[in-house]
Amino acid sequence: MHARLNVVEGADRLIVLIHGWEGSAESLYQLSAAQRFMDAGFSVLRLNLRDHGDSHHLNEDLFHSCRLQEVIDAVLWAQQEFQPQRLFLGGFSLGGNFALRVAAKAPAAGIDLACVLAVCPVLDPEETMHALDGGLSLYQWFFLRKWRRSLLRKMAVFPERYVFDDLHRFKTLEAMTEFFVVNHTEYPDLHSYLKGYSLEGDRLAGLSVPSDVLLAEDDPVIPVIGLERVARSDALRVQVTQFGGHCGHLKNYSLGSWADDWLLTKAMARL
Repeated sequence: MHARLNVVEGADRLIVLIHGWEGSAESLYQLSAAQRFMDAGFSVLRLNLRDHGDSHHLNEDLFHSCRLQEVIDAVLWAQQEFQPQRLFLGGFSLGGNFALRVAAKAPAAGIDLACVLAVCPVLDPEETMHALDGGLSLYQWFFLRKWRRSLLRKMAVFPERYVFDDLHRFKTLEAMTEFFVVNHTEYPDLHSYLKGYSLEGDRLAGLSVPSDVLLAEDDPVIPVIGLERVARSDALRVQVTQFGGHCGHLKNYSLGSWADDWLLTKAMARL
């Protein structure tokens, strides 16, 4: 794992932030949220998931969304390294999905989390994939382009292992993901892989870490109907807004994000 650390002198609280798919520790929403937390007296650790940001050279194996253990290990390392009095975990989109899965495993892993905050987390990966392929073509184009670039960068670092010369033959995320899963993961098929990181069913049934989730009804990437298939526990609180898009929740013409306000408000309530 790879990370960026922003230390606030004298801070006794730390929040670990996880970006979305094909984002990074330097994504604007990460920087914006980090600044809000620093202004409020938090130190901030912004993770780069494997093969995101400048991390392609650090691990020979490729990133995939079921690599949960290494994220658990990174959060545990942050707890042991910095020993904050209060440890928080936040994430956006796929990062929010990771954060909630970490929360479900945290007690068994020895991680003491004050709370988890997830903005527009992926609920049902299959529904998200279909939303990207069947919705506004701009989203599909954006993620296909970013993913191709990432895989080509990985090939450049490990040319003896990877050959990704013909990625443009894939016109949908579903087709490209299926190829990727069958050829580069331990999963036998696309369905098994997508279920591997879904929040549906009983994945969060035993959740004991206080967890807050923010979703938007007009999110073009995360269909909120997936909530109906997510097991609810007393530790999980969900807020659904009518508007907000995907990790946007813009509050003014300066493109300020109400999601930053939400994140900080929920974290401060746990102090």
